[in-house]
Amino acid sequence: MRAAYFLGNAATEFSAKYIPFHFEKNHIINSTSEDDVEFDERLRMQLTGDLRIHRLLNGMWQVSGGHGQIDRRKAIQAMLAYHAAGFTTWDLADHYGPAEDFICEFRRQLNAASGAGALADVQALTKWVPQPMPMTQRIVEEAVDLSLRRMDTESLDLLQFHWWDYENEQYLAALEILAQLQQLGKIKHLALTNFDTAHMQRIIEHGIPIISNQVQYSLIDRRPEVRMVNLCQERHVWLLTYGTLCGGFLSDKYLGQPEPGRWELETASLKKYKQMIDAWGGWGLFQDLLKILKDIADKYAVSIANVATRTILDKPKVAGVIVGVRLGLRDHREDNARVSGLQLDGQDLERIENILAKSNDLYRIIGDCGDEYRLG
Repeated sequence: MRAAYFLGNAATEFSAKYIPFHFEKNHIINSTSEDDVEFDERLRMQLTGDLRIHRLLNGMWQVSGGHGQIDRRKAIQAMLAYHAAGFTTWDLADHYGPAEDFICEFRRQLNAASGAGALADVQALTKWVPQPMPMTQRIVEEAVDLSLRRMDTESLDLLQFHWWDYENEQYLAALEILAQLQQLGKIKHLALTNFDTAHMQRIIEHGIPIISNQVQYSLIDRRPEVRMVNLCQERHVWLLTYGTLCGGFLSDKYLGQPEPGRWELETASLKKYKQMIDAWGGWGLFQDLLKILKDIADKYAVSIANVATRTILDKPKVAGVIVGVRLGLRDHREDNARVSGLQLDGQDLERIENILAKSNDLYRIIGDCGDEYRLG
């Protein structure tokens, strides 16, 4: 019941039998060598031949609730400001409240202000998170069509697929149909979110052309390094990471502060990641980590958040780090921009590792990537 400790009952079990679907499988997939991928100092990356992203993605989970009241007008203005500052890539989902609708309105206003050509510089990476049930052509296609309508686009840049219950193998049926829709042009690229190593490998071997997996990865939660990164290296799959700042805990704000009680945590993210910190090693060890990160940050005239982000951004197979944005409430553009010029040296990394070596093994406590979201 490890997952229940972090999330409670997140899904309902279904026992429907797997229904096979057929599509033209692409057996030459995920063949891009990491050496061939272009990185540049402005944190741009050519993720695929036709998808160039900013490696600091704007995370929109915060608009789904639990992070303060979001004003639509102010939120869209903030999105335009982030885009103007060069932060052009958005991570969202069908269930993130109005996130897909915000993308639609943001694109409309950007088009009105700068012309249709400006829309080519926007990357909107959405998700589909269905309940585990029989996956038919109609169910899958209607879900994709809904996202297309909400975002007012002819093709989704990237669709990241999540599945709650591995015991129900309908996820393979869903992915086969999504691959069909990709061939029809409704989806440009397919990806996963919160899949563990074993099931990602099964999906790849099934012939599904995925390009990335979105997983929780931070200095606190290094579970991807146990198994996931090795498979990504073998099969040329990228990682998009979230939780890298632990909901804001990995920042100057919490350095030297007493341990907060649950009632003092004002957002859903803080409540979630405080549990992670507790399991990892507790508040005392966390303060030791913040002190080291602060020393390193001062060395380069940056913030603790910058150091925490850069450390994960430089890990093998990490294409980008998702930084949550509280649109219209907080603005971290200026601070985030400092990550671009930051380069940590071997001594910095060794000092960080000396602290992390004292922590508990979250892989043993929780399981592989995404296991906290599955029925325990």
